[in-house]
Amino acid sequence: MADPQSVRTVLDDLRAEGDALDRLVAGLAPADWARPTPAEGWTVAHQIAHLAWTDHRALLAVGDPDGFALELATAVAHVDTHVDDGARTGARLPPEELLERWRDGRARLWAELGEQPPGVRFPWYGPPMSTGAMASGRLMESWAHGEDIADALGVSRVPTARLRHVARIAVSARDYAFAAHGRPAPAEEFRVELTAPDGSLWTYGPQDATGRVYGPALDFCLLAVRRRHRDDVDVRAEGADAQAWLSVAQAFAGPPGKGRAPREAGQARPAGEGAAG
Repeated sequence: MADPQSVRTVLDDLRAEGDALDRLVAGLAPADWARPTPAEGWTVAHQIAHLAWTDHRALLAVGDPDGFALELATAVAHVDTHVDDGARTGARLPPEELLERWRDGRARLWAELGEQPPGVRFPWYGPPMSTGAMASGRLMESWAHGEDIADALGVSRVPTARLRHVARIAVSARDYAFAAHGRPAPAEEFRVELTAPDGSLWTYGPQDATGRVYGPALDFCLLAVRRRHRDDVDVRAEGADAQAWLSVAQAFAGPPGKGRAPREAGQARPAGEGAAG
């Protein structure tokens, strides 16, 4: 069985995640590209434009580190508007042109990452990233923005084992998440136990940890990419520090943003969102 964290496995999963989202948007009518998503001010087109924009920044980081340094300086100088500006520019394109731009960029990035030598690291908006980390980060973002699109279209996506990469990033980013919210990180590791889509168990951290987090992997990942409010997922915690983590969990770099508001009382959960067992 392939190592789920090997570079080749992550790259194959990255391609599969992109292809799955492509199938969701490829046949959309122009009016559907203009549908608003839960991200304030962003339509379906903005979501795909953002993914295309970020893939091209990743290509710059991989192929031209000096050029990426200039991009990073621009991002720092316009920290409040840089990402939105990129999405807004791409969203103005005709849907077919935007779709082709996204397809081209993600195909080129996948090929470039597959040719990198072992041990190489690339600059990024946070710490430098290995090939596997860059690929898993792009997978995480594709899945998260795909969730926004699915919500806008009123469809539910079947969770897959590719969520393992999202969960691993979220666990690894625990201390960063606390820092992003201006809070000190706990001194001790947590035990994290997640029920995978196939019913198996994904575990992280020492078995004897006093802080424990458990629940469906899907719900944990939705929480960590801030696509669901804590009240709307079946993720549980034991210990004060672990409880606090569920309020700040974040799998992506940058400001945490507003996150999702709680669902209204009586509002149904979309099919496919897990329930604690």
